[in-house]
Amino acid sequence: MLTRRAMVKTLSAAFAKTAHPITPVNFAVPAGACDCHTHIIGDPRQFPFFPGRVYTPPVALPEEMAALHRKLHIQRVVIVTPSVYGTDNSATIYGMKARGPNARGIAVIGEKTSEQELNQMTSAGIRGVRLNLATGGQPDLSAARQRITSAIDRIKDRGWHLQIYTGAALIPGIKDLVLSLPVPVVFDHFGGIQTALGPDQPGFAALVDLLRMGNAYVKISGAYRASTGAPDYPDVAPFAKGLVVANADRVLWGTDWPHPNSARSAHPTEVTPALPIDDGRLFNQFALWVPDPQLRRKILVENPARLYGF
Repeated sequence: MLTRRAMVKTLSAAFAKTAHPITPVNFAVPAGACDCHTHIIGDPRQFPFFPGRVYTPPVALPEEMAALHRKLHIQRVVIVTPSVYGTDNSATIYGMKARGPNARGIAVIGEKTSEQELNQMTSAGIRGVRLNLATGGQPDLSAARQRITSAIDRIKDRGWHLQIYTGAALIPGIKDLVLSLPVPVVFDHFGGIQTALGPDQPGFAALVDLLRMGNAYVKISGAYRASTGAPDYPDVAPFAKGLVVANADRVLWGTDWPHPNSARSAHPTEVTPALPIDDGRLFNQFALWVPDPQLRRKILVENPARLYGF
C-alpha cells in the first residue's frame, strides 16, 4: 500500500517532470516579464492544508516553478495563496523567499489575521489580498459585497490591492462597489467568463466597462478555465483581444501554474492531479492575442511593475 509519504514523494517527482513546457516559446519575451499568477504547494508535512478545503492539489515547489520560468524566459513572479491553505500564507512566503527580489505575493486573510501579521506580510513582499468567490459553489451577492468591504478596511492604508476570483455573472452586482473603492481591483482568469456563453454573457460588459474606466485590472490567464477548446483555446482569443482593446494598461498575464484542478471533489482530502497544460504552447497563444510587441511589453512588464511594485 502506498504510504502518504511515498505518495507525496511520487507526486513531487512526477510534477518536476512537468515543470518544463513541451512547446518552446516562439516569440521574443521582453526583459523583466512577469508571471502574475502562480501558486506554491509545499510539502504537506511542513505546510498543512486547510481542513475545510474542497480539493487537494499535488506538491508544486519553488525550484519547479523556477525551471518553468527559465524555459518561458520569465524573470518575475507573483505567487498567490490558493484556497487550500485557508488564511495560512506560509507556503506563499516560502516561495517568495526562494525567488528573492523578483517575487511578490497575494495573501488570503481573515478576521483573525492580526495587524502585526499584515505588517510582516508587507515586509515580505505581499502586495494584495485575494477573495475567492468561486471555488466551492456560487457566492451570495450580499455576502460577497460584505467580504469585499471588510477586506478593503484591512488593506486600504497599506498600498495593497484587492484580487477577486469569481464567475463573471457576479461582476454587475459589485460594479458600483468596485467603482467606489480606494484601491485597485484585479479580476482573475478573464473575470470568470465562459466562452461558450458568448460576448453578451452576464458580466463581460461590466468587466469591460471597469477596465475602460481604469478601476480594475484583469488577468488573461487560465484560458482552460474559460474554454474547453484545448490545446489552443481559439475561442478565448476574441475575449482576450477585446480586453486589451478596452484598456491595455489594465491587463496582466499569468500561467496559473501549477494548474490546480480546483473543482469540488467528492473526496477533498485525496490528491487531485493538476490539469495537463503545456505552458509553452499556451504562452504562444498570448503572442497571438497580443501581436504588438509594445503592448506585450506593457502587459508583461510595465503593468506588473506598477501594480506590484517591482
